[in-house]
Amino acid sequence: MTTAARVRRALRRGVLGLVLVGALVVGGTAFRVWQLGRIDDRTHADAVVVLGAAQYNGKPTPVLKARLEHAKRLYQDGVAKYIITSGGKRSGDRYTEAEAGVRWLTANGVPADHVIPVGEGSDTLGTMQAVANTVKGRGWHSVVLVSDPWHSLRVRTMASDVGLDAWTSPTHSGPIVQTRETQLRYILRETGALLYYRATRAPADDIGIDLG
Repeated sequence: MTTAARVRRALRRGVLGLVLVGALVVGGTAFRVWQLGRIDDRTHADAVVVLGAAQYNGKPTPVLKARLEHAKRLYQDGVAKYIITSGGKRSGDRYTEAEAGVRWLTANGVPADHVIPVGEGSDTLGTMQAVANTVKGRGWHSVVLVSDPWHSLRVRTMASDVGLDAWTSPTHSGPIVQTRETQLRYILRETGALLYYRATRAPADDIGIDLG
């Protein structure tokens, strides 16, 4: 075998190896996104944190409403004594996502002094940083995170990175979990978003789950 043939053979093996490693990383991450999305951890925490999603004039969209309903059930079941609603507002909005969450929860039986709005953050990472400041400022350290199933691994990863002890109790209602096709689409998007975040430490919401 000539030297050129050996080089070509080594290059082919190297490329194949990189492809296999990439496939294993992507496949393994997608499996973890799917796996954690199926885990409902109701261990007692200092607070339940509802990840924000779009609202219209103070009224939660179906995505946000599903999260709030689940958070209310966790509160009623004694998982935590407080609910933190999170999320800022978009240009032109009158209310933050956090304020819309407070309005819904208090209108549906949760005492106002047990709901804490954190109306900061335009992406998951910024929101978790603001939530961490509030949690630590109260001398707390543990939270149970409520979002959609396929968002759970990324938000838990970010919560851990900002210094919180966090586990997840995702909602299994709402438009994001209605069909297998929708679930697969969000699993793939969250896989890409989580890999991007791990590589860059950037928020990655533009390629992650749609919070509308």
